[in-house]
Amino acid sequence: MSKSNDKPQNGTFQTGRVLLLSMCHFIHDVYSSFLAPLLPFIIEKFSLSLTQAGLLSTIMQIPALLNPFIGKLADRMSVRYFIILAPMLTAVPMSLLGLAPHYGVLMILLFFTGISVSLFHVPAPVMVYRVAGSKTGRGMSFYMTGGELARTVGPIIIIAVVSILGFDGYYPVMFFGIIASLVMFIKFKDIPLAVNHRETPSIRRTCLEMKGLLGPLAAIVLFRGFMHASMSTFLPLYIIQKTNDIWLAGISLSVFEAAGVAGIMTVGTLSDRFGRKKMLLFCLVLAPISLLLFINSSGWLQFPLLMLTGFSLPSTTPVMLAMVQEFSEDGSSSANGVFMMISFLARSAVVVLVGFVADQIGLEKTYILCATVGFLGIPFVLKIEKPGGGN
Repeated sequence: MSKSNDKPQNGTFQTGRVLLLSMCHFIHDVYSSFLAPLLPFIIEKFSLSLTQAGLLSTIMQIPALLNPFIGKLADRMSVRYFIILAPMLTAVPMSLLGLAPHYGVLMILLFFTGISVSLFHVPAPVMVYRVAGSKTGRGMSFYMTGGELARTVGPIIIIAVVSILGFDGYYPVMFFGIIASLVMFIKFKDIPLAVNHRETPSIRRTCLEMKGLLGPLAAIVLFRGFMHASMSTFLPLYIIQKTNDIWLAGISLSVFEAAGVAGIMTVGTLSDRFGRKKMLLFCLVLAPISLLLFINSSGWLQFPLLMLTGFSLPSTTPVMLAMVQEFSEDGSSSANGVFMMISFLARSAVVVLVGFVADQIGLEKTYILCATVGFLGIPFVLKIEKPGGGN
């Protein structure tokens, strides 16, 4: 089997197209980032436990079960409209959470959001791989930076809007997502985004061929997921419990995400030079240590430690995305779909577990437990195989 010939033969990094995909990632993920900062309002309105709050994130992840099939579809057709419609399809349900009359409607809105998230995130990294030339790590860093920037400004945006319009009245923000889809239609209409028209391997065959990579990455994603769930989902609630300051909660999440932007840009790019496994190992060692120090610190010292945690925790994603694309021989959308399914489902299952544990022992002890579990992912870096076998 040979690689798809859609990869540029001259290895040129197509900056304009990479930046365009990064911008679309930014617009889309601004809306999908609303859930965490809105959780305190949702919990108060519907009198939810932390387990029920965590389940909302899981509901949003359930459509990830479809990711391998979306990947197969992306291998056979142009996925331009997946990208174009994603901002609108995510913006509408995420803007209606404040109008939900009961918990069941919340779950329906988040389920439809999850479908849109899958439609965007499965094919987009494959497109980045096609236009990044020989700089796959750099391309994934640019792409992931769009998402991390969105999660940086998203909490501040939604907290500001809710402060002005109220939780029940922030729904007009959906119109920016609708406009973004119209702009994307204009920008993408002349870009050929069909990925691969050849016969592609089955999902089962893809999994078997890539088990030497997907197995260790699945374990890493699972153990890293405990830290990620505690920070990305429950950080605003943790800060509110500590300080009773909603603005500080939103700012803290934005600080965490902003540090993630720096980490993603740095680590993904450096992995092109120093190797994927070395940079992955570096981040998996640094993240739990910095999280433990953050929990056990106070005052101004917490912010640099929060930034260090943010720098190291999300920055593993572009490295793993680059590994998946470089390992796959055929049907890279299918390979990415399988990895994204593993990633989303592991993270969503962990969120419910973290919420349940926090209900029993409190958020602070739960944070310590999550950081400790994070160390378990380190040995699996050594088990990652290179294409063709071997470590």
